[in-house]
Amino acid sequence: MKKSLVALAVLAASGASFAQSSATVYGILDLWVGSLDNGTTSTTYLNSGGVSSNRWGIKGSEDLGGGLKANFKLEQGFSSDTGAQAKAGLAFSRQSWVGFSGGFGEVRVGRTTTPFDDISGSADAVFDSDLSPMYGASAPNGVFASANYVSRPNNAIFYQAPDFGGFSGAISYSLDEDVAGAASVTSLGFTYEAGPVAVQLGYQSEDIANTVALPDDYSVFRLGGSYDFGVAKVMANYGKANSIGNQAGYDATDYQVGADFPVSPAVVVSVSYAKSDDSNPVGVFEQSRDGYGIGATYTLSKRTFLYGGYHAITTTQAVGGDIDTSLFAVGINHRF
Repeated sequence: MKKSLVALAVLAASGASFAQSSATVYGILDLWVGSLDNGTTSTTYLNSGGVSSNRWGIKGSEDLGGGLKANFKLEQGFSSDTGAQAKAGLAFSRQSWVGFSGGFGEVRVGRTTTPFDDISGSADAVFDSDLSPMYGASAPNGVFASANYVSRPNNAIFYQAPDFGGFSGAISYSLDEDVAGAASVTSLGFTYEAGPVAVQLGYQSEDIANTVALPDDYSVFRLGGSYDFGVAKVMANYGKANSIGNQAGYDATDYQVGADFPVSPAVVVSVSYAKSDDSNPVGVFEQSRDGYGIGATYTLSKRTFLYGGYHAITTTQAVGGDIDTSLFAVGINHRF
C-alpha cells in the first residue's frame, strides 16, 4: 500500500512538472510566382520566401519556478518550391539554441540571430520583403551595402535585456574557435517603442579568423525608425558599411524612406525608395545603387495573406551603361 502511495505521489509530481512545460511545432510557407529581370534576361520563377523565409521549427520552455524559465528553439529553413534545405548539411540552419529567461532578460547559447539582424528590417517598408528595394531579390541583392552581414553565427552567446519603459537592448558574441575563415561576430541592438514611435539602433563587427590577407574587420551600422499616423506609417533607415571585403577605405552609406498605407482592414499598400553610395580610395570607381518598390498585402485570415508588387533597382558601372534590374511577383504566405 505504501509503495502504491509513493508511486502515485511521484506520478502526480511528474504530471505537475509536465503541465509547466510546453513544446510547439510552427512554421511559415511562402511561395511566389513572377518575373525577375537581371538587366540582360527576364526569367519567370516559382520561388520561395517573397515576404518571409520558409521555415519549420520546434520551440518550447519549462517553468523552473521563481519566474525562471528554460527555453529552446530548433528551426530549419527550406525552399517550399523544391523541398530543399536552405543550407545543405545543416539540420537546423536558422536556429539551434538553449537558454534561460526571467526578470533579468533572456540568455541564449548556440546558433541564433544577432541583435543587429533582429532590428535590421524593422523599419523596412514594402514588408521587409523581396519586393523592398532595401533588401530586394534582384542584382542579386537589394540596394543596401549594409544588408550583407552574418545574420546567424555559430557558437553564439546572446543576451536580451528586459523592457524598461519602452527601451530594450541586446548583445551577442560568437566564437570563431580558430577555424580559418570563420567569423567572430560582435553585435549590438537597441530599440525604443512608445505609442506611435519606434526607433532601432544596431551595430555589428565581424573579425575573420586566421586571415593575414584581410586585415580590417568588416562592420555595419543601422539607425531606423517609424511613426504611425494612423492613416499611414512612415519609415526611414540610415546605414553604414565599413571595410567592405575587409579592405580599409572601402565603405558605403545607405538611405531609405517609405510608408505603409492601410487602405482597409484587409489591405495594406506600401512604397519605398532606397539609395546607397560607395566611398572608395582615390582612383577607385565608386558605385551607387538606388531603387524603388511598391507592394500590397490582402489578409485572408490570421494565418494567411496574399501579396504582390514590383521593385526596380539601378546600379552604376565603371564601364558600360548602368544595370537596371526588376522584379514583379505575386504570392501567398501561410503560418502554422
